[in-house]
Amino acid sequence: MDVVRQLLLVLHIVGIGSLLGGFLTQVKGFKTGDVRIVPAMTHGALTMLVTGVALVGVRQGALDLPVDNTKIGVKLAILVGILLMVWTNRAKDRVDVRIFGAIGLLTVANIAIAVMWT
Repeated sequence: MDVVRQLLLVLHIVGIGSLLGGFLTQVKGFKTGDVRIVPAMTHGALTMLVTGVALVGVRQGALDLPVDNTKIGVKLAILVGILLMVWTNRAKDRVDVRIFGAIGLLTVANIAIAVMWT
């Protein structure tokens, strides 16, 4: 079951890479306001949600390892916020720069929580 956990973790990292990569490729558009939600961002956020939930399930259920529910709850709340912003703006030609910046900031915050919260 540890192999499943590791594969889910790899997919989770791929998802966050997709979300952050989609954001970073458009940073140059901040000056002109020409930013939009690319499909990689939507798919990355959804991948993070599915694999994150599966990771918690495997870790807590199958492997019987401890899970910091507060940390997971905070990360889930941030991800739901990201998903709402990405999903509601995915069809727009231009997204408000403040919303787009919030997506990037929350993504980096989610990474920081994953790494630094022990």
